[in-house]
Amino acid sequence: MIPYGRQQIDEDDIRAVIEVLRSDWLTTGPKVAEFETEFARQVGTSEAVAVSNGTAALHTAMHALGIGPEDEVIVPTMTFAATANCVVFQGATPVFVDVDPDKLLIDPDRVEEKITSRTKAVIAMDYAGHPADYGALKTITEDRGIALVADACHALGALYKTRAVGSLATLTTFSFHPVKHITTAEGGMVTTSEPMLALRMRNFRNHGITSDHYQREAQGSWFYEMVELGYNYRLTDLQCALGISQLRKLRAWIDRRQSIAQQYRQFFSRLPAVKPLSVAEFVENAYHLFVVRIDFSKLSFDRATLFTELRGRGVGVNVHYIPVHLHPFYRNNFGTGPGLCPVAEAAYEEILSLPMHAGMTDEDVETVCLAFRDLIEN
Repeated sequence: MIPYGRQQIDEDDIRAVIEVLRSDWLTTGPKVAEFETEFARQVGTSEAVAVSNGTAALHTAMHALGIGPEDEVIVPTMTFAATANCVVFQGATPVFVDVDPDKLLIDPDRVEEKITSRTKAVIAMDYAGHPADYGALKTITEDRGIALVADACHALGALYKTRAVGSLATLTTFSFHPVKHITTAEGGMVTTSEPMLALRMRNFRNHGITSDHYQREAQGSWFYEMVELGYNYRLTDLQCALGISQLRKLRAWIDRRQSIAQQYRQFFSRLPAVKPLSVAEFVENAYHLFVVRIDFSKLSFDRATLFTELRGRGVGVNVHYIPVHLHPFYRNNFGTGPGLCPVAEAAYEEILSLPMHAGMTDEDVETVCLAFRDLIEN
């Protein structure tokens, strides 16, 4: 099976982790700050705060902004559930908006329609690795004093008008799950250029306590204070060492993903029933996913059949995502349902994610393409 996503681990990564295993600090040690510093440098911000996973990154961002029960946060529906769940964690209300049909990114026009006096933040999600339209979103949010948060868990290494994703919003969240561009097994990061937000996030990831064990050891002190309610969202030194090693290979892996995407695009230009998502001229897509829309009205079978047949041939396709507002939790608790976001709902019926990761060979890409062609033409 050629999986839709997969980690790449080499001997340098293994040595980096072993080195930490032989050190005095397995967690809350020096590798955490080292990873944060290098990550912030990569994306062009002054601050980066490491946390235990991408969902923790989103939750930490919501806490840092002071999102609470009286607030609304606008979110896209074409995303993973965590993008909306982090709002609910804070007792606030997620307000779902539709996406544009070509890229399946949050639609700025729909965002503007949904703003109320209770709107405190907008979360833009860089679907499949394509940056959202941050220029348009900033125009909408800045004049109103609304925070702009980027869920960039798909988009590490992407560029928007030559600027790195990570530096385009008030807060930007990343995931280091094994299918992402780099991995720490599980892990996440929040980037910002606002030191006070970073400080609040560092407290929040450590139970709301103002110092960690490594800091107290360096100061020769035992004293600490819990200043607010927080969580244990810390990322270990083992994971940070792996992240530092992985980060050094990010550019080469992005290049490989883009090469695979170009091969796919050339191939599918010859299959009228299959259309890849479009890419804006002013962005560099990081291609976490390669998503196609399939016009099944031109074919003699449905998506379930195609999904099953492709996986039977060793092609690990997937579907990203069921629109979040259609999930039972949101339908039952927030009164959402079909018809709320018609563009996303129509896209969901047509989309398929193809294998996309830096470890794929040209032969793997050819296997995917030929399996597609055989099924569609025959």
